[in-house]
Amino acid sequence: MTDTTDLAIQPADIDAAAARLAGVAHRTPVLTSRQADERSGAKVFFKCENFQRMGAFKFRGAYNALAQFTPAQRAAGVIAFSSGNHAQAIALAARLLGMPSVIVMPQDAPPAKLAATRGYQHGQRGSEVILYDRYREDREAIGRRLAAERGMTLIPPFDHPHVMAGQGTAAAELIDEVGPLDLLVVCVGGGGLISGSAVAAHARSPGIEVIGVEPEAGNDTQLSLAAGHIVTIDTPRTIADGAQTQASGKLTFPVIQRLVSRVVTVSDAQLVSAMRFFAERMKMVVEPTGCLGAAALFEGVIDARARRVGVIISGGNVDLARYGALLAGS
Repeated sequence: MTDTTDLAIQPADIDAAAARLAGVAHRTPVLTSRQADERSGAKVFFKCENFQRMGAFKFRGAYNALAQFTPAQRAAGVIAFSSGNHAQAIALAARLLGMPSVIVMPQDAPPAKLAATRGYQHGQRGSEVILYDRYREDREAIGRRLAAERGMTLIPPFDHPHVMAGQGTAAAELIDEVGPLDLLVVCVGGGGLISGSAVAAHARSPGIEVIGVEPEAGNDTQLSLAAGHIVTIDTPRTIADGAQTQASGKLTFPVIQRLVSRVVTVSDAQLVSAMRFFAERMKMVVEPTGCLGAAALFEGVIDARARRVGVIISGGNVDLARYGALLAGS
């Protein structure tokens, strides 16, 4: 088993997160597709987090983090910054746990994600959404300032051990259900999902290879692995809004360095092709970020022939008008 004792999370943290999430998070389905197997030459198992509560894997990490708040922290509430899915996850988890929430979101976030976040907060005293310009303002600085002013606890979207451990339960469930895998393919934004998943995968399926997938315009983690240190880029312009991060996290990157074999990239056009496949062949709505892993398989960016492959579909939260336009090619 790969040594993880010096990393931010251990397999035991993922097991503890699973216990907290039991009966709260959905145990999402694992689906297969003959067409997907034929296109990739592999036996592919899709872990469908688009069917998770609030429509994405982010609920796992958010609830695991908030469930560990002290009574004083719960009374003061939580603050988070997010392009959409972490925002919804924190808003829903806070509502379930009876605490106020403040969410800092980009003003160009998908309207469906803004509306859903506000909807989850409805009726929670002290809950609100604060908008910012993602290309001109620093969301982390805004979050830290508001947390200090209001006495709230800041939970970042990926660089937090409780968030990372919660996200890792998705890969743990996948392998527990289908058995050992040769390869696990995971989308990469800031690294919360892939770091937690890599720890879970190596513990449950020794010898597994873990590969991350980023959008071409947002390959900060790929650049960081090549450089041997965290590289920061400008906010990427890509339809994969959940992967518009500028850099990996200080906690997530060491896990990626240790447990992820490499990170590859796909284009926005390849993401749209994967979205169309899921809609036409598997009757699923998958957001662009959620298609990163599948697109890399379908387009041959990853050679998975004759291997048992797990792919985490990270979410399905996409504005329907935008979704229709992308599939129509406009």
